[in-house]
Amino acid sequence: MVNNLKTVTPEELGFSSKCVENFIDTMEKHKICLHSFMMLRYNKVGAEGYWKPFDENTLHRMYSVSKTFVSAAIGMLADEGKISLNDKIVKYFPDKLPNGELQPYIADTTIRDLLVMATPYSNVTYGLEFNDWAWTFFNTPTTHPSGTIFSYDTSGTYILDVIVERVTGMPFLQYMRKGLFDHIGFSKDTWCIKAPEGYSWGGSGVMATTRDLAKFALVFLNGGKFNGKQLISEDYIKAATTKQIDNNTEGMNYLWSYGYGYQIWILDDGAFAFRGMGSQLAICYPKKDFLFVCTGDTQGNTQAERMIFETLWHEIIEKLSDELPADTKAYNSLIERCSTLSLIPIQGEDKSKILESINGVTYTLKDNPMQISKLSVNINGDEGVLNYTNPRGDKKLHFGIKKYVECGFPETHYFGDTINKPLNRMYRATSCAAWTEAQKLVIRSFIIDDHLGNLTITLSFKGNQIGVYMHKTAEFFLNEYEGFAGGYIE
Repeated sequence: MVNNLKTVTPEELGFSSKCVENFIDTMEKHKICLHSFMMLRYNKVGAEGYWKPFDENTLHRMYSVSKTFVSAAIGMLADEGKISLNDKIVKYFPDKLPNGELQPYIADTTIRDLLVMATPYSNVTYGLEFNDWAWTFFNTPTTHPSGTIFSYDTSGTYILDVIVERVTGMPFLQYMRKGLFDHIGFSKDTWCIKAPEGYSWGGSGVMATTRDLAKFALVFLNGGKFNGKQLISEDYIKAATTKQIDNNTEGMNYLWSYGYGYQIWILDDGAFAFRGMGSQLAICYPKKDFLFVCTGDTQGNTQAERMIFETLWHEIIEKLSDELPADTKAYNSLIERCSTLSLIPIQGEDKSKILESINGVTYTLKDNPMQISKLSVNINGDEGVLNYTNPRGDKKLHFGIKKYVECGFPETHYFGDTINKPLNRMYRATSCAAWTEAQKLVIRSFIIDDHLGNLTITLSFKGNQIGVYMHKTAEFFLNEYEGFAGGYIE
């Protein structure tokens, strides 16, 4: 990754160091689990921060921000004249079509229909039960004419990136290397998780750094240019970042009801956003020449995006002005704060009066959805281990007390760089615990690998009995860690 972004003080860009610190305070106060953020204006960085263990070199899962990368690749191909947005998609998939009649509406579906999330489906067509995701798009019963109604459909994005890969003969990120990435200093080791049949999972799988995302978003904020060089046509960028279809189909949502472009969410007052699960965001305000980028894992927190937007607006956007006077004290405070960011520990106590009576004691569990037969907790000082047995063997989950401890999550059958193919190693994780009541220990584990997720384990002790509740938020994994259990001392 080339760091070709100039960093200055926030005040030089018309916003205050104190307000940036207020933004951080609000995120942490409301337990918004961000991993990074950047604030840029006039193509310069005014603020940047990373919550340990993440840093500027972390290749972070972009989730649905990946869709905008696919849109850029489509725009580049169209600029070269190798495709047209009016092309019927069946043209590119003769080998995936059914032997009999096509599903209704498929024959008329265009590349543009997929760009604006107006596929003929009400939901994604693929799933883990399929090993040919492209085939499912042409062999699933349709529900309505394409191009008519907005319906968020990641399988449509997948078809778009497969078109790019079939036309170019290479992964879509590799195709973007020469014409875009090398010009903006994008990480050489960026990559994309693959679908079962080997094509890139362009709807969700891009891995990139926060600075990569900022530079990519600047191309859109600047009408397709970077450092004055036109990399994607201005016409395509203008269409991609303005309303192409109404998306207010399920009632008012003031954040996301202003329309949809080409794999881009349109916001109020000419703003637009790249948006991925877990608060992967790039929010562009062209009228202010301002860009906000963040990564995180806020899966399960339904208020996270709203809190990010509202805090950003009230602390930064609505206060933007011309250059402010230097504020060395506030700036130094911000720099110090950003250098010490780390994931927020669970609120609670570090000790409990019952610890001695339960420490190292094995509990036998009754039949439960997790299929855990027994468990014990061993705490020594400010670290501990949850020992448990499930059908895959004896497991150990390490955690810190009121601090996060990095470890491997004790399963090896989850997917790696290709969906439906086991990784055969543990995911990297970081886990923390605290006593939220005298008899209740809560453990939170964040998966911080190429796939992101979080698991909360609540253990409540009552005499010689234990109550257990596990809740996960993750896509395609941790499914075995969901539900209630009860047990007693062996």
